[in-house]
Amino acid sequence: MIDARLLDAVGALINAHARPGHVPLIGIAGAQGSGKTTLARAAAELWGAAHLSLDDVYLTKAEREAKGRAAHPLYAVRGPPGTHDLGLLEARVEALRAAGPDSRTALPAFDKLADDRRPEAQWPVFTGRPTAVLVDGWCLGATAQAEADLAAPINALECERDGQGTWRRAVNAALAGPYSDLFARFDAILFLKAPSFTAVLDWRCEQEAGLLGLVPADLPAQRRAELAVFIQAFERITRHMLAGGVRAYVTVQLDRYRRPFSRKGEKDE
Repeated sequence: MIDARLLDAVGALINAHARPGHVPLIGIAGAQGSGKTTLARAAAELWGAAHLSLDDVYLTKAEREAKGRAAHPLYAVRGPPGTHDLGLLEARVEALRAAGPDSRTALPAFDKLADDRRPEAQWPVFTGRPTAVLVDGWCLGATAQAEADLAAPINALECERDGQGTWRRAVNAALAGPYSDLFARFDAILFLKAPSFTAVLDWRCEQEAGLLGLVPADLPAQRRAELAVFIQAFERITRHMLAGGVRAYVTVQLDRYRRPFSRKGEKDE
């Protein structure tokens, strides 16, 4: 059940940025498992909007593996800036914004269990002209870090696999460049703020259990351990966002059960 306050917050952003001939582009950001995709889907259905997810425009597995061989092995891990096809996302957004009442717009889809993008023939189709385009993504609105903040590894993944900081600096450069340019095109971004990074693993495990058709308690311990390693690739930027490194129009503070207990308006600067 989606909290009505969250749906109202998305609806308010759509209404605030709607004008004749303009389809608002609204982002919903939040750490893994925060409920951003569920919220975006429900809000899209409620408000007649189209929904896209940053998770659905990952580079293909082959593309990420090739980038891993050419630049750094950690690029094979989907998620951090540099592993998305931003051109594909922008093209779909523009197609939706140009859509007419009879248009049919195919929207990318990614299979997380197969770790690869689905064939285009399997993409869902949005029919008509949307009232808005909602995009969810874990790092939407994140700002780049200062060089001094990149010097020391923050977890075992960075220490063991990026000791010299090559990968994290490349990710930061992507965040400062093409990702920042993309974020600037949004009319507004709503940030679902986790209570702490420690909540993220529990949320990600619940998400994984759902994909496997399990209740969280039945997720194998080995898989939980694997996910604990996996989310280390997201830890640096997630902690940065929780500490204020995000440009959001509205921030909603969540508790460990994903319930909002306060809302703070933060206009983009």
